[in-house]
Amino acid sequence: MKMDLNAIIEQMETGDQDAALVALQTYNKEKNQCFTFSKEEESDREEGKLQERLGELVLGFLNKELQPSCQLACLETTRILSRDKHCVNPFITRSAMATLARYAGIMVHTDTPAPSQPEDGQGEEQGGESQETAKGVTEVVKEAPPPSENPDLEVIVEALKSICNILLHNETGQVVAAELQLMKGVAERLKQSHDPTWNHEVRFFDLRLTFLLTALRVDVRAQLAQELHGISILGNQLDATLGLCWPDTLETSRVGSEGVPPEDLPPLSRQQTERAMEILKTLFNITFDTARRKVDEEDAAEYRHLGAILRHCLMSHADGEERTEEFHSHTVNLLGNLPLPCLDVLLLPKVQQGSIEYMGVNMDAVNMLLEFMEKRLDRGNKLKETLLPSLNLLTESARIHRETRKFLRSKVLPPLRDVKNRPEVGNALRNKLVRLMTHIDTDVKNCAAEFLFVLCKESVSRFIKYTGYGNAAGLLAARGLLRGGRDSGIYSEDEDSETEEYREAKAHINPVTGVVEEEQPNPMEGMTEEQKEYEAMKLVNMFDKLSRNNVIQPMQLGMDGKMREINPEDLHKLTHNPAAQPENPPQPDSEDEAQ
Repeated sequence: MKMDLNAIIEQMETGDQDAALVALQTYNKEKNQCFTFSKEEESDREEGKLQERLGELVLGFLNKELQPSCQLACLETTRILSRDKHCVNPFITRSAMATLARYAGIMVHTDTPAPSQPEDGQGEEQGGESQETAKGVTEVVKEAPPPSENPDLEVIVEALKSICNILLHNETGQVVAAELQLMKGVAERLKQSHDPTWNHEVRFFDLRLTFLLTALRVDVRAQLAQELHGISILGNQLDATLGLCWPDTLETSRVGSEGVPPEDLPPLSRQQTERAMEILKTLFNITFDTARRKVDEEDAAEYRHLGAILRHCLMSHADGEERTEEFHSHTVNLLGNLPLPCLDVLLLPKVQQGSIEYMGVNMDAVNMLLEFMEKRLDRGNKLKETLLPSLNLLTESARIHRETRKFLRSKVLPPLRDVKNRPEVGNALRNKLVRLMTHIDTDVKNCAAEFLFVLCKESVSRFIKYTGYGNAAGLLAARGLLRGGRDSGIYSEDEDSETEEYREAKAHINPVTGVVEEEQPNPMEGMTEEQKEYEAMKLVNMFDKLSRNNVIQPMQLGMDGKMREINPEDLHKLTHNPAAQPENPPQPDSEDEAQ
């Protein structure tokens, strides 16, 4: 039989705990699995008003001395009501948020701070919330009884879930949470990474709340990163979650499995993976700008320590292939935020039996990144979101670490033997990446081109050799390198590694397509010089007409290697001297190849 909200409210209004407990348990049992709400029908809107009234009554009870069972029932009801974004108004006042924070064990007793403004870009305002903000954040906090010294973990979890729901749905709630300094309270408990008092659910929802606060509030993000030393706190949490020990500086192992490579360890449990991913997402929020700024020696040491843990994450497996890929995805995203010089921690572990060794260096982590990137590339869905983090990470690692670049080049651009198929044709990783160089998404094609260009040591001739001039033209034009040469990167000396097949076919390769093509008949064969000049003039006039009608914009290669518009004076010169040749471009750099 369907419950009657009016009857439940009547029971709550009596103020009797036993009557309220029975009523709330009935409501909670029926609504426990309800996650979808609609306010379009008149009956739904009426029910919404009743739910708000129920929320007000529940908060009134939470500010009294309650028996444990009634306390838990009230918080369960709060969690269920806070799922509906249209019914959170009773919970977004300062007093309501403070009450929930106390039950969650994260209330910090501080002087009332000056009201802060909502952060930009935090989603749409909820109906009527903007008018309630001032009232909500200045309301006097009513004192609620403090939680017991022996914490009730179920109560803490229910309160944390309610706060998370409120933050997810309501901007005013986010403002109040920031003003109440909830991040400080959560951080204090996060420091207790090895305390057995806190079970998985408390730790998980502490981390979920931390993630939401840092995702939704720029000021909280900065507070956690700087004032609260969030990188250290969360790094220790990740260390404890994975159960790590440190046999050597910046070298990790799992407690009880010292000496066993991470890839040979049993999978992480579901609970470990869930907490680890929340930590990785939060660390991403507070480190997203570190790769673009200089860090001091102390910060660099902290990031290198974190990088060693991330290497362990990258080499570990979760419970199931899908969960493992999600875990690795968050790891790769965070690795991309680390300062570039700190990425050398990926290469530090000693070479062991079964490791992938290259130039005396352990390449297990780099090889894992390459496999991860190719898997995302083969999937082909949302390449900008799924592929670019790993591709950018590999590009920057190759740019600053010689061993990484040489290893990646041996895998992606091995010595060229196939000169009969176009670079974009085939199933090798080089072919797949060359196809991306003409992708419709500018970010995707630029990133793919940049990766291959770095593997070619930013040598124009080598880049054209592996991709074809047609595919390479976009990046070369953007860099001003259409005349050849080399960009400003610092790389080791070249070594000759051309294959015999390439040397034999080199003179016959079409540089635009990058392959040997069958000889085509000469379209001007049999024409007199006058006929050839007539056709050339006809072509120039056609271009001139299209240009004057703004259908095309003729371009020419300038002395700086960049494209520039052809002006009327240039057209006049071509018209009167169509056989004129451009100045000889500088000789391209050596074709010699180096790994």
